[in-house]
Amino acid sequence: MKKELITILFIFTVINMFGQITATSKPDKTNYSNDKLPLSEAVTNKVISPLKKVELDEEAILLYDYDGSIFSYDFDSEDINWTIKATDSNTEMCANKVTIHDGVIYVPFINGEIFAIDNVTGEAFWKSRLGNITDQIVLKDQTPIINGGKLYITAQNQDQSSNIYALNIKDGSLSWSYKLDTPNNDIPVLFFDNKIFTQSASNVYSFDANTGKVLNQKSFEEPMHGKPVTDGENVFIANEKNLLFALSPDKLDILWQFKLDENQHNIKERIFCKDKKVYLAAQGSTVSSVYAVDSKTGAQLWKTDFKDDNIEYITEHDDTIWGYTRKGKLFKLNLTNGEIVLEIKLTTLPVSNIEFPEDDNLFYYYCDAGLIEYNIKDKEEIVYYMRTSLKDDIYSAYIKLIQ
Repeated sequence: MKKELITILFIFTVINMFGQITATSKPDKTNYSNDKLPLSEAVTNKVISPLKKVELDEEAILLYDYDGSIFSYDFDSEDINWTIKATDSNTEMCANKVTIHDGVIYVPFINGEIFAIDNVTGEAFWKSRLGNITDQIVLKDQTPIINGGKLYITAQNQDQSSNIYALNIKDGSLSWSYKLDTPNNDIPVLFFDNKIFTQSASNVYSFDANTGKVLNQKSFEEPMHGKPVTDGENVFIANEKNLLFALSPDKLDILWQFKLDENQHNIKERIFCKDKKVYLAAQGSTVSSVYAVDSKTGAQLWKTDFKDDNIEYITEHDDTIWGYTRKGKLFKLNLTNGEIVLEIKLTTLPVSNIEFPEDDNLFYYYCDAGLIEYNIKDKEEIVYYMRTSLKDDIYSAYIKLIQ
């Protein structure tokens, strides 16, 4: 009896240490055709012309405007080349990002539509739709992940559940899908080692990228709400509170966990890996911080604090970290020690990512007024493209240099 009690206590200790609950095996819910999917989840696709590789229009930038339209803007002529909008949508909103592969732009819209577009002409090669829902947001905060002839993406709010989809990039047809555990999935998936890694509620999954077969499923105590990233060896993902986990790609075993400072949380998509290190930004009630963590051990290498503000965005560029805060403070950090190299108080508030042209003195971002070109040398914010009207309820925008 005493031995059994010790065993039980040991099991509970392990669970508390790692915040992980052993997952039970479940029947495979992978679908390979629309036959077994309800209309609200089925994929419809229409081929307009054969998919082909396209040369890049390197004089253009893609602007996914916060009203939900996407267009190509020419730097030389300072004019719009083409504009694409969703067929229907219950609200004007940009909530997704685009991917360019072989000169083809893959753009998801909030209504569940995904288009494959010629970057030069704006003509569509094919159009697909995930489900038939018209009064809800189906695709949110998604970046199409493309590898091995497939496009991977997760949808939400479909019959109180959600699906991960693999589409054939040749025509947008369904390759496979899998029903996830929660109706709210707004984190991009990770392709690594011929596997797809994603989260749903308190679960983390790995799938065979080609077949959609579930390889592993790990359950945690808290909802997992961070973007999965990799250093080329392991996978890193954060929960919605204050823990970052390092997982083995083969079995999703927990290798280590890193805890944020007190009252910090919400890493979400503010994370990336470089040179066997994990860089992440956490938000907080009084202090928001950027961390550097050793990807092998989980040891903290450095931390840079921003008081009375919240970090909204970070990215890596030329071995430095760029980002901005909720109050419009743009910063540049040394990747080695976290030292603040540059700090600028912007007069226009970014609502998008940051893009860097070949000119080291410039960078671009989108604000409520339109596209901003910032000249670092002259410290000037130039409105390169100005919107004809402004909206107050901006969710996000996205820009991408075609290069």
